[in-house]
Amino acid sequence: RLDDGKEVETVYIPEEDRGTLCISSQVGCTVTCSFCHTGTQRLVRNLTSGEIVGQIMLARDRLGDWPGASASDLRGLPDSERKITNVVLMGMGEPLNNFDNVRDAMAIAADGEGLAIGKRRITLSTSGVVPEIPRWGDEAGTMLAISLHAVHDELRNKLVPINKKWPLKDLLAACRAYPGLSNAKRITFEYVMMKGVNDSIADAKELVRLL
Repeated sequence: RLDDGKEVETVYIPEEDRGTLCISSQVGCTVTCSFCHTGTQRLVRNLTSGEIVGQIMLARDRLGDWPGASASDLRGLPDSERKITNVVLMGMGEPLNNFDNVRDAMAIAADGEGLAIGKRRITLSTSGVVPEIPRWGDEAGTMLAISLHAVHDELRNKLVPINKKWPLKDLLAACRAYPGLSNAKRITFEYVMMKGVNDSIADAKELVRLL
């Protein structure tokens, strides 16, 4: 819950080799992806950079995950025991529609004098706000994930309506030109399989071809 009473989601995903924190960038969303619950809510407002960073700090408090001091006994926590190793901007909202606040928050998160989470451990997930993708690479330089979910414009227009404004060819061109892209720094493509909608063998083969 935020100071004005509004609420956002922050989700911790523990795995054997990593702990990922999924954080929000907006209260509500304007993108209205058909399979996303947040898409059914109207956009209330952008989060401030402090509210975005605050989600990481709150999670660290809850998990006892502060370097140099654990919540239980204040002894040092080596990096290998850090509970939050990765941060993904994949919660409520389209992060590139709140560009400046998200950029400033991730600068604090990545800074050695801030929360000291390396940029390669921070991933911004976007539904495809094409003009802001190269700018994010230039100004923030984190990892990038694309919320894809369909391999043809006709279907993606329905699942991810922002595709009507920036279709697949424009989105993939922006990905190919993403600053700093290399074998060590790749783009993740997210694809939720929905039975009878986008899960055919033909879809799978086209996905391979497309990427």
